[in-house]
Amino acid sequence: MTEAEFKKHLDAAEKSPKEIAAAVSGLPEGVLRYKPSPEKWCVLEILGHLADVEIVYGYRLRQMLADTKPVIAPINQDAWARNLNYLDSPASELVAFYGLGRHHNLRLLRSLKAPDFAKSAFHPEMQREMTVADLIERMGGHGAGHLKQIEKLKAAASVN
Repeated sequence: MTEAEFKKHLDAAEKSPKEIAAAVSGLPEGVLRYKPSPEKWCVLEILGHLADVEIVYGYRLRQMLADTKPVIAPINQDAWARNLNYLDSPASELVAFYGLGRHHNLRLLRSLKAPDFAKSAFHPEMQREMTVADLIERMGGHGAGHLKQIEKLKAAASVN
């Protein structure tokens, strides 16, 4: 990963919590809980997912940087959304947690040197090593994908 790519991904990762916060600010409960179908997530579940995945990113990053031959624990994001009470949390708390977790992870990422990008952990779901560079790239795009999902849900909820 080049220095320019690293900066681009970090900038995107840093903007995401602010963009998500702006997108959900002031949304009524009906929009926060609107589901186009039972198996799809609502905005509140997306916010819970973002908050929890920031914990996952932070843990995986720390495993890669500090441990010897780490193995990433897979997660079932749908089971987390179903079983971790995302719908019982206020949107503002989930957004705040996402922002704080991301801020903390970015502090660590900004301290990295080029050789750190190649450090890795085995990812059983992918059946390959996942590098710090891979994780940084994923973090850079993850929020943007969910922001699009939130905007679609908001539009669909306003029609229904």
